[in-house]
Amino acid sequence: MRCLLESVVETVDAARAAERAGARRLELCVQLSDGGVTPPPGLITAVLERVSIPVFVMIRPRAGDFVYSDAELSDALNEVGAARVRGAHGIVLGVLRRDGRIDVERTRGLVEVAESLPVTFHRAFDAVPDQSAALEDAIAAGASRVLTSGGAPTAHAGAEQLAALVRQANGRIAVLAGGGVRAHNVQAILARTGVREVHARFEDEATTRALADLL
Repeated sequence: MRCLLESVVETVDAARAAERAGARRLELCVQLSDGGVTPPPGLITAVLERVSIPVFVMIRPRAGDFVYSDAELSDALNEVGAARVRGAHGIVLGVLRRDGRIDVERTRGLVEVAESLPVTFHRAFDAVPDQSAALEDAIAAGASRVLTSGGAPTAHAGAEQLAALVRQANGRIAVLAGGGVRAHNVQAILARTGVREVHARFEDEATTRALADLL
C-alpha cells in the first residue's frame, strides 16, 4: 500500500507546487514560524479553487499554548464552520486542558461542528504527559487521526513510540508521523513504525518530489 504524503503549505503557489510534486493531501495554515494558525478565509477559498487534492485547514486561533479561553474557543468553533462551508476537506486542531491532557469535551464540540469532515488532532498531541492515554482521548473526542512525532524532536527519533501508538490504535484512528520527515529518513520511519501517512512542511518542489517519490 502506498504511503500518503501530507504537505504543509501557507500560500496558493506552495499548494500548487506541492500537488505537482506528489503530495496527496495539504494542510493549510499561516504563521508556520509560530507553529501555524488559522488561514484567512480568502486564502482557503483560493487554495481550494487551485488544487484538486484534499485540503485540510488548520484551526488555531492564536500561537502559543493549546489551552484556550471561552472567547478563543468560540472563535475556533466559528472558524471550523466557516472552513467547512467554504469546502475544506478536513480540519486540523488541538485543544488541551490546563493539566496537559486532551480536552475531550471541547475537542468533541469542534468535531461536531466539522460534521462529516475528518479531524486531525495536531502536534498539541506531543505536549501531553501520557500519549497512550491521549490516544484514547483523541478517539473519544472523535478525531480521525493524530499528528505526532511520538513526543520526540523528530519522527525518526520517536519511531519506537510511534510504532507503539500504531499498535494501540489498531485501526481505530490513523497515526500521521510528522517532525523532520525527509527523503533521507522517510523509508526508515515507515519501516520502524508501520505508519501509512507522513507529514512534512513544504520547502520547495524538488524537495517534496524527492520525498514523494519514496512513498
